[in-house]
Amino acid sequence: MLKIRIIVVDRTRSPFLANGESLYLKRLRRYAQMEWIEVRPARIKKGRSEEEILLMEGQAIIKKIGNRGYLVTLDRNGREYDSERLAEWLNQTSIHHPGGITFVIGGPLGLSKEILERADMILSLSKLTLTHEMSRLFLLEQIYRAFTILEGHQYHR
Repeated sequence: MLKIRIIVVDRTRSPFLANGESLYLKRLRRYAQMEWIEVRPARIKKGRSEEEILLMEGQAIIKKIGNRGYLVTLDRNGREYDSERLAEWLNQTSIHHPGGITFVIGGPLGLSKEILERADMILSLSKLTLTHEMSRLFLLEQIYRAFTILEGHQYHR
């Protein structure tokens, strides 16, 4: 069974988004071993630059990534797929990378340059600007949709 790790900065504060995450994580366990990892955000303090914050969060993320699997970071400048193409990509990646797939979603400031450069692929969910919390739910839903497409289930229609 495919292993999927999702590393996020901070916890989800919005109850309706947290409920959605729980729903899709539960649904996804039918198709993959799911691991949800929350990284503590760097404190935004007066005098601390965005670069410093991203660097601190990036170092925490690197500790959680380790050397396992195929690394996908989310960024608005990444590759875009429609749902069918994402399903094809997920299928091919699971075949060629048996160590699993790790997705990384940054906090409000995004991800550090170091994390983005380390990625095997940078994925964009949309050209629209999404909050980092909404991106989590959208990613989970699209992964679930991809599995239902691969299985020929009705959900994706």
